[in-house]
Amino acid sequence: MPDAAQPMPTRSGRPARWTRRHLDLLAESAATTAPVFDPTAVPRILPGHDLWDLWPVQEEDGSTSLIGGHEVWMALSAPSPAHPEERHDQARIRLLAKNGDGWADLGPAFSDGASPGSREWSGSAVRRPDGSVSVFYTAAGRRGESRPTFGQSVVETRLILTADDGRISLEHESGHREILRSDGVTYLPTDEATGAPGRIKAFRDPGWFRDPSDGREYLLIAASVAARDRFDGAIALAGAQAGAWSLLPPLVVADGVNHELERPHVIVHRSRYYLFFCTQRHTFHPADRAPTGLYGFVAPALTGPYEPLNGSGLVIRNPPREPDQAYAWLVLPDLRVVSFANYRSHQGADLRHAVAARARANFGGTIAPTLRLTLDGTSTSTVALRPSG
Repeated sequence: MPDAAQPMPTRSGRPARWTRRHLDLLAESAATTAPVFDPTAVPRILPGHDLWDLWPVQEEDGSTSLIGGHEVWMALSAPSPAHPEERHDQARIRLLAKNGDGWADLGPAFSDGASPGSREWSGSAVRRPDGSVSVFYTAAGRRGESRPTFGQSVVETRLILTADDGRISLEHESGHREILRSDGVTYLPTDEATGAPGRIKAFRDPGWFRDPSDGREYLLIAASVAARDRFDGAIALAGAQAGAWSLLPPLVVADGVNHELERPHVIVHRSRYYLFFCTQRHTFHPADRAPTGLYGFVAPALTGPYEPLNGSGLVIRNPPREPDQAYAWLVLPDLRVVSFANYRSHQGADLRHAVAARARANFGGTIAPTLRLTLDGTSTSTVALRPSG
């Protein structure tokens, strides 16, 4: 943990603002458009279950951990419900092992009822020097509630994973401790009793990061801030000191532009800090003002000042003919980009609201083809890799 004798860093100036002026610079380009694929044709890793929002167990330098010769990953999972959108109300974190192009299911990451929430939403994981794994995730709702509510807080637990004869197993799980929730001042409270993805306030998706410039641990969090209207998405920052986490001012706000800046994460490349997040076409103001995609900013330091990549912030978009084919992109330090297979399009229809049979027939619910990103200062481009790598 960071040295308690040193004060937490402070930010001067205002957070970066993502504005309509930036979106006006958005243009269709092969450099920022993912190749077309059919989400329903991608092989399912876990038959009978939907998988989405995946992340690796990482080392403290950001690289992907190897345990028993395997990469260990986590993903949200749920037994495939009739309508894919119902999966969010059943989500649990699952462990996966990756060896080359092959994936193996290792079962739920946590024991039944361990989380303080009724569901487990996205997060991140880091292996510590003692071999334990810190898992930071979102507890949604409350344990034991009769119907899902939408309060969100950030929780940490520790796992001990062991490898024996090539088989990775969960040996120990510590208590689940709430470490952060929105303060209700800088970051809006997430206390809604009813709602749905895309319409609720945010305090979720903790992304762990150790800043090489000061050695401190930070969490980036998808949040909501006070804004002119309901389009109030932001990226919160929290820092660790003396065993506790403290909220810091936001890094980016999208006041009036977008409602959700999800799965924020940072990688350092050639001494620049690249801040990435995901958002969907229906969370822009107005809807479809910009495509579903991976967006990003770049700065000389973690706390900024940030400027949008490619002028507009767009890094990777779904192709126009398949506007919802993938989501929840995550950029790894080696510049591979992972995501999950979402909906196959029917003339641009939003299948989140289709009848259950139609939505299910066109939903992927597994790991999408991997991409690779090129970063050159404030410019980016993307290429496809092999289908499952």
